Amino acid sequence: MAKPFVKWVGGKSQLISEITQRLPEYVKNGMPYIYVEPFTGSAALALHLLDSEHPPSAIILNDINTDLVNLYKVVKSYPHELLEYLKALQSEYDELEDKEAKQPYYYAKRDEFNTREADDIKHAGLFIFLNRAGFNGLYRVNSKNKFNVPIGSYKKPNFVFEDTILQASKTLTNVEIYNQSYEDTLSHLEQSNKSNLPAFFYFDPPYKPLSESSSFTSYSKDSFDDEDQEKLKSFCDLLDQKGYQWLLSNSDTTNLDAKNTYFDTLYSNYKIERVKASRSINSKGSKRGQINELLIRNY
Repeated sequence: MAKPFVKWVGGKSQLISEITQRLPEYVKNGMPYIYVEPFTGSAALALHLLDSEHPPSAIILNDINTDLVNLYKVVKSYPHELLEYLKALQSEYDELEDKEAKQPYYYAKRDEFNTREADDIKHAGLFIFLNRAGFNGLYRVNSKNKFNVPIGSYKKPNFVFEDTILQASKTLTNVEIYNQSYEDTLSHLEQSNKSNLPAFFYFDPPYKPLSESSSFTSYSKDSFDDEDQEKLKSFCDLLDQKGYQWLLSNSDTTNLDAKNTYFDTLYSNYKIERVKASRSINSKGSKRGQINELLIRNY
């Protein structure tokens, strides 16, 4: 089975069963359709659908994170070259005995990544290295787009997952991958959909933080604030008016404050359901556990 090859905060692997239960009937029935994911992230749902019994007729993936999009394009087109570089990184990192010895190597590779001067294959390899050797698999950049996650405590992180990368490469063969605004996916869809197939959009945007202390991750140099959440809702309204079906996931602001019904109010015209998810990224073990997340849809 194709599966994500990056760790990603908020990745949807654990919610695949909840989401697939709520897919449109034409998707469940194996009819031709186009799948569009404007915020790709770990692409857990896209990879799952591509490797299913009735995959989409076409897939459009997009993400504003240029480093992430480069990784997807390299995995798609140059998996063997990527794996060769990852093997070299693995060999060099494994020779360093402990965290103290590994630190200079990690931060040198982080600096190299932040120059963004390496070729696409090497840059993709550095992405995976930092994703696996960094703290908790975070991807976080500052306002200058500099990756700033410190080294993790993993004794022997694995960078070479050959079967996963080769399977993902095979799965992504005919996928269109873009590095633009999520809104641009609509024009790409309408330009390519000559047969007027039904199209299903899945939105997994940067989640609204549940508290100030939880808003420590930024996946691009531009944050995604309430104004952006409301702009995204307007885009969902546009899709609804055009007859496209969509499903969106986001945080449930009532987890910490029952009166904070931000999304219930914002998406009051649509179907809102709460599902359980595990909080997987938190510096305090006591703060990890089951919380609600929202699945919102227009069908």
